[in-house]
Amino acid sequence: MIVAHDLGTSGNKASLHDESGHTLATLTVDYAPTFAAGGVAEQDPEQWWEAVGSATRRLLELAGVPGSAVTGLGMSGQMMGAVFLDEAHRPVRPAIIWADHRSTAQADALLARVGQADAYRQLGHRIHPTYTLAKMMWVRDCEPEVWARTRHVCVAKDFVVQRLTGTLVTDPSDASGTDAYDQEAGTWSSLLLDAAGISADVLPPVVDSTTVVGGLTAAAAAHTGLPVGTPVVLGGGDGPMAAVGAGVVSPEDGAYVCLGSSSWISASSPGPLHDPAMRSMTFNHVVPGQFVPTATMQAGGASLSWVMELLGATGARFDELLTQAGTVRAADEGLFFLPYLLGERSPHWNAAASGVFAGLQRHHGPAHMVRAVLEGVAFNLATCISAFTENGIPVDSVDVIGGGATSDVWMQVLADTWQLPVRRRSIVADANSLGAAVTAAVGLGLVPDFGVARSLSTTTAEFPPDGSRAGLAERQHAVFQDAYDRLEPWFDNRTVTR
Repeated sequence: MIVAHDLGTSGNKASLHDESGHTLATLTVDYAPTFAAGGVAEQDPEQWWEAVGSATRRLLELAGVPGSAVTGLGMSGQMMGAVFLDEAHRPVRPAIIWADHRSTAQADALLARVGQADAYRQLGHRIHPTYTLAKMMWVRDCEPEVWARTRHVCVAKDFVVQRLTGTLVTDPSDASGTDAYDQEAGTWSSLLLDAAGISADVLPPVVDSTTVVGGLTAAAAAHTGLPVGTPVVLGGGDGPMAAVGAGVVSPEDGAYVCLGSSSWISASSPGPLHDPAMRSMTFNHVVPGQFVPTATMQAGGASLSWVMELLGATGARFDELLTQAGTVRAADEGLFFLPYLLGERSPHWNAAASGVFAGLQRHHGPAHMVRAVLEGVAFNLATCISAFTENGIPVDSVDVIGGGATSDVWMQVLADTWQLPVRRRSIVADANSLGAAVTAAVGLGLVPDFGVARSLSTTTAEFPPDGSRAGLAERQHAVFQDAYDRLEPWFDNRTVTR
């Protein structure tokens, strides 16, 4: 059997699989990030470690399986963050996670030295404060005492793998989410690191995602309840791992959307997608020789969670209000929501962007606000889909995974907004950990290749678009875009302190 972990923003999803990858049991251990004014988004790495230990033990107990039955362990984790470690691999400060954008000045300095177009061609990504490299520069510049103690910088899953095995490495998928990885050369980028004034020595060696990094140390075995020496397969970043979980391991598998805290559209490709407008980015796949063109927005499911928290809708009230949102229209009444609560990556790449309700009127109630949020995420992702279709990647239908995919209301909003068939996959919230299990199975030689992923989930529901709304959806999307365009200068000048 295989134990897989996915280190998300709000919790660690753990899953138990047979040696072909089929899911036998799942559970989640929650933890919380810290968000604060000024673009702060942090997490305690020790929470990840504690969650991996408790989740593993609880998973085995739930399934009634002894630790000795486990063949290996695989990892997936949130991308684009930065974990700062001392010589003994101990964290010297809280991890700075993907949503943090305090490093705008550092990203701007890097941009001035390298240029966006040259960086995009080499990295597959824009220079932006959400990436690891700018975060490293920020700590060096703003917390010099912390930087002086830092000997290693890694991302979430690499920190946990090091704790499990004693070895710190990373893989191409996570390396490609740092803004410091040359995709063509397959090495850390001297161009970007020299411009940043950062030595490659602080970054881990890059090895294949399917690498067996080592066996559990005695301390890790005691922590997880697994035997000493249990093999640990490195795994990859959550975006490419979700692609594996969704069965998207080659170009013919089509596109999928994840409605997690952040949300994205993605596909598999034999090469990077270099969008002339640079709306999208490209990660290395965990599948050798493949890439994962992706357009990621910062606050997809997070926007829905926020508005529900704001309205006090928890438990049954959450589901009730979501159902009510299916009985009203927002854009039809001129109400729009710009879902930029954490700044934005795709398609605008504007850290200064903020959330906006535009067109609120006295008769609008909680259901209208929730509906506007659902539609706003759909409109933003529609622009992201255009980055694919305009550059030779066809999108004829979309499989949807992530927690948001459980909502019939939201699925129909997506179908009507995009005018595409939208399908719910059976995995929904488990795609990342399933991808980690498949990657571990490949690395351990239990399955021949990643193609097995296609058979591990099925379509459970399909939502055809309402064709009568095709023209209306297009016009409303244009109004949504116009609202952003008009507000873009205002975002930079909205704060007045004196």
